[in-house]
Amino acid sequence: MEHVPEQTSTDEDPSLDPVLLEDLADAIDEHDRPWLSRTLLRLHPADAADALEQLSIDTFLEGVTLLGGALPSEILIELRDEYRERAVEILPDEVVTEALDLLDSDDATTILEDLDEERRDKILSEIAPQDRAALEHGLTYEEETAGRLMQREVFAAPEFWTVGEAIDHARAEADRLPEQFYEVCIVDPGMKVRGIVPLAMLMRTDRTVPLADIMLPLQSDIRGDMDQEEVAYQFQKYHLAQAPVKDADGRLIGIITVDDMVEVIQDENTEDFLALSNVSSADGSHTVMESVRARAPWLAVNLVTAFVVSGVIALFEGTLQQIVALAILMPVVAALGGNAGSQGLAVAVRAIAERELEGSAARRAILRECLTGLVNGILFAIGVGVIAYVWFRDPGLSGVIAVAMLATFVWAGLSGVAVPLGLKRMGADPAVASSVFVLTMTDIVAFFSFLGLASLVLL
Repeated sequence: MEHVPEQTSTDEDPSLDPVLLEDLADAIDEHDRPWLSRTLLRLHPADAADALEQLSIDTFLEGVTLLGGALPSEILIELRDEYRERAVEILPDEVVTEALDLLDSDDATTILEDLDEERRDKILSEIAPQDRAALEHGLTYEEETAGRLMQREVFAAPEFWTVGEAIDHARAEADRLPEQFYEVCIVDPGMKVRGIVPLAMLMRTDRTVPLADIMLPLQSDIRGDMDQEEVAYQFQKYHLAQAPVKDADGRLIGIITVDDMVEVIQDENTEDFLALSNVSSADGSHTVMESVRARAPWLAVNLVTAFVVSGVIALFEGTLQQIVALAILMPVVAALGGNAGSQGLAVAVRAIAERELEGSAARRAILRECLTGLVNGILFAIGVGVIAYVWFRDPGLSGVIAVAMLATFVWAGLSGVAVPLGLKRMGADPAVASSVFVLTMTDIVAFFSFLGLASLVLL
């Protein structure tokens, strides 16, 4: 095992290095703790976490056990949820306690979330009272809220301080400040935020200038109980690098930085993407049974909706027996209509997540999608009608499928945006429930219009 990588550069991904992965696995198998620890420390914590996650789950857990207290807390917090939870589960209490002491409060809260209540209380009892109180306060907030994301270490200063006093304070109290921060929060005696001073402005201003003269108004308004998706929206809207978090009375209780928001935005996007596919979760460490439990419920829902669609087709059993060509062309109408509905749905769900469908914008979106469906419907109705005529030499059948195609496209455009908007107003998550309704209703309209028109016109 002579393959010891140097500190990685930004354009290299050591987690993709098969030699490194093989050496890591060999070191774990041979219980070579010094080499394993030394190698992981040479890597960026995120790269080290990636490399460990690419090992088999059994090898990963064996490696965590082997490292014990030598597993850096910076690597532990970079692990994906599934791997971090398994790692924390097998690490000794004293190792977890030490990691909590070394991490910022927001990362420490993430570790505490992985523990069962009895073990959490035991570990918290070993932490200094002041730090324990801060961590316990964070756990009082619901999951996926600003209170869980924020770190309690804050650089706050009164507005009567000068720039020089603020800089001197930062140097003197470096151990009490966040590891990374981008702004100074200006507060009044009641700890209510009056404004912010970006670090770039602080460093460019003369030491004698009062902070009140250079502070900027606060753009965000983030409360501890605010949903993380709304927090992410404010970061995107106002292009924030950092934002203060306030309690119900408007007092400063913590800060959230952009690195946390990047993870939230990625997690929310992944969640919506999986929800549109009717999958509740996905992770490389999942077992077969865990994957089955995540997907089977939605497949069961789709089974029910499929029989509903089959029931509509059964209404026209006699028509299908007399005109076999209808059975050949049915999938064409349903497939194109379903794809059109999925396109509109994907656009609508993204727009809802970005707050782009509020008020009159929603009405314009419905009109736009209906007109889009109408134009696409005309184009594809002509194309499908011509193909059907060339294939079967039946002008009546050609006309029926063209009209059915047009009706299906218009309905797909309408339902693709109206259904998620309706579900949102009812308080449901449009990403989770919309696809089942949109695709089922599109299939029903497609088959009903096609077979119904065929019964009226061709028979």
